[in-house]
Amino acid sequence: MTNRARPNFVFIVADDLGYADLGCYGGRSACSPNLDRLASEGLRFTQGYANSPVCSPTRFALATGRWQYRLRGGNDEPIASRHRGNPVLGLPPAHPTLASLLRDAGYATALAGKWHLGFLPHFGPLKSGYEEFFGPMSGGIDYFTHRDPAGVHDLYDGETEVERAGYVTDLISERAVDFIGRQQGRPFLLSVHYTAPHWPWETRADEALARGLEKIYHFDGGSVAAYLKMIHHMDEGIGRILEALRRSGADEHTLVVFTSDNGGERFSDSWPLVGGKMDLLEGGIRVPYIARWPGRVRAGGATAQLAITMDWVATMLDAAGVAPHADYPLDGQSLGQVLDDPGATFGRELFWRMKFRSQKALRAGDWKWLSLDGDEFLYDLSRDERERANLGRREPQRLAAMRARHAAWEATLPEFPDATFSVPATRADLARPS
Repeated sequence: MTNRARPNFVFIVADDLGYADLGCYGGRSACSPNLDRLASEGLRFTQGYANSPVCSPTRFALATGRWQYRLRGGNDEPIASRHRGNPVLGLPPAHPTLASLLRDAGYATALAGKWHLGFLPHFGPLKSGYEEFFGPMSGGIDYFTHRDPAGVHDLYDGETEVERAGYVTDLISERAVDFIGRQQGRPFLLSVHYTAPHWPWETRADEALARGLEKIYHFDGGSVAAYLKMIHHMDEGIGRILEALRRSGADEHTLVVFTSDNGGERFSDSWPLVGGKMDLLEGGIRVPYIARWPGRVRAGGATAQLAITMDWVATMLDAAGVAPHADYPLDGQSLGQVLDDPGATFGRELFWRMKFRSQKALRAGDWKWLSLDGDEFLYDLSRDERERANLGRREPQRLAAMRARHAAWEATLPEFPDATFSVPATRADLARPS
């Protein structure tokens, strides 16, 4: 396959976006006109899931195409600012990634935005397949001061810390647009990982407030209006990225995918789902998926195919004609047949586990098994998306069978590591350091 025949890939990830925040998913405001247009021009998934209800683990799966639990860092929820410099918690540079496999096949590769897979000097985007990187190494940062929760400045160009004035959502968008404009005939992978709408909830209008606070990085405050404005700022940047693709002539041959790393937080909307970030309830793991590829995907479609974050690695490698590494077989499955025909769904099972509240879940067809704090639940999501009616007593055989299948899956993975690093005791403890 020649370079000219190979598609480009733009993978856009929001941070802590709720399932129903966007207009095309029933959102409450007109905060996402460009993403709504993207959906009208492409394919919208109604049963798309994140690999985890928290940031870092999902990003391990997105990078590798494999269950995040296979790597030590993927079992911590999440990699936090206090782990800066830790030589264990991160994505090992020797592990193949979507970026490294495509780079080795001749693709230009760049990440604009959040990394959150370990800190320098041991880990980093340039060590894991990206030829260019601009953004924070950690999780959430202040949108203006670019400092992490510990007050450490965290904005990098490659592996060099840089000072840049501006709202970080806009800076990420600008770097993505710049990268597209510099590509000349070489196929490319562009990962755009926004920190929006992750807290602190700051809009472009809040710079004076952000810089005037004694504690730079703040968790309190915010509002629904500010949260939706943050989504709109991100959406404007996505509009500029789509325009850059059109202007460069790459639009027709580029697969653009948009999703979130997990469910929403305080001001998000997940209707009709319940739960949010940190939960294996639907609101914590079901996320928007939009895929547009004018040269291949018919406009205006929707699919109920069960899909999970790591599937996009298999999908993009398949589309590029690049084989996964033989020693690191993928756990994700290619969604190529669904991109071609939204009605051509295939059966599969999706699994989750989480140390926080001893959570486990399995999604198989319309059914979901959930274990939470030692209690078991069985839901028919085709009739009960809000997970209100526990059918475990009515369907004991189904519940037992799903529990057994989850146990069999978990037996193929490393056990949760010893508590070398502290496990957060509360939801707030887990949210704050990310």
